[in-house]
Amino acid sequence: RLRLHDGKLIKDRRYHLRTYPNCFVAKELTDWLIDHKEAPDRETGIRLMQKLMDHYIIHHVCDEHSDYKDAKLLYRFRKDDGTFPLSKDVKVFMRGQSLYEKLVSVEESILKVREENSVKYQRTFLGSEMIDWLIQEGEVENRQEAVELGRALLEHGIIQHVSNRHHFFDSDILYHFWINFRRRRRLTELLNENSSRALSESPDSPFCLRKLNPDPGNTSFLSVQTNKEIKVVSAVRRSSITSLSGNSNAYFSAPPTLVFPPVAECNPKSVLKRPITNEELLSPGAPYVKKTLTIVGDAVGWGFVVRGGRPCHIQAVDPGGPAAAAGMKVCQFVFSVNGVYVLHLDYQTISSLIMTGPRTLVMEVMEAIE
Repeated sequence: RLRLHDGKLIKDRRYHLRTYPNCFVAKELTDWLIDHKEAPDRETGIRLMQKLMDHYIIHHVCDEHSDYKDAKLLYRFRKDDGTFPLSKDVKVFMRGQSLYEKLVSVEESILKVREENSVKYQRTFLGSEMIDWLIQEGEVENRQEAVELGRALLEHGIIQHVSNRHHFFDSDILYHFWINFRRRRRLTELLNENSSRALSESPDSPFCLRKLNPDPGNTSFLSVQTNKEIKVVSAVRRSSITSLSGNSNAYFSAPPTLVFPPVAECNPKSVLKRPITNEELLSPGAPYVKKTLTIVGDAVGWGFVVRGGRPCHIQAVDPGGPAAAAGMKVCQFVFSVNGVYVLHLDYQTISSLIMTGPRTLVMEVMEAIE
């Protein structure tokens, strides 16, 4: 985005007597990607831009096209018009990047190459050392707040215990930044055919937010198909910080898993027995009852996953999360979110509406009468 601004590809443009600020022409951008070796051909360039559209990074200036078209159409980075959804995940990721840049740019940084059990690790620091630094720099007010920040960074795979055996503690345990934010990257990394596997083996890639997989018996997330392998889904809530930190000897047996797989892998099989239409839901005498749920989000979200579209349904519910406590159940249909009618929307739009809204979520759902 910044390179496009510097190259004047992003600028105010006039079309049909109207000026659209900070936008670019799709065809010109595809040319630029090829000229600057960011894409080998037009087809790859289109796929790259579609990936950015799918994840709410760019959009058509009038939102009339959901696909990226290699034509004389105007698109814009959501960061340039204030519509980029700053979810909890993104905020933690950006905070981690900011701290990393601050740490590597100072003399006598606490980030050093250290050795443990005859293995050398880059960008390491002691837990207590990081907490001292955060307080000294005014990043947090007290040690408890610093521990909570460290735990959030660890759960997102931004930092990690060097042997992946401990959560973040105010102690002399050795941690390191798992992501090298300064590594030069290419957009084509987003299209790696086996991205979940390949990127998990490349800790330097910050394209993907990661979360830790605790031991199976220690997870707070309800799988909707326990007898089948389910790919990681983009959820409205992750395992809570408190559930991961309850045991001071917490051991994370698996390495961080990336939560930015290809779209095809993000949609497990629907929990619905058959597709339901809006007409069926709203027809007189239909066997559905409407319920209003008030869900107060905790430190990491609300605790459910929305899938489908027109209408969307609840795909999974964290049994220990706020949504479950409010009465949310799998297979309910989402009627409205904070007073906005959403039966005609897809799950990406509804998820964005939820994550950019207030902490207290008021949802109307339609539930089948048993």
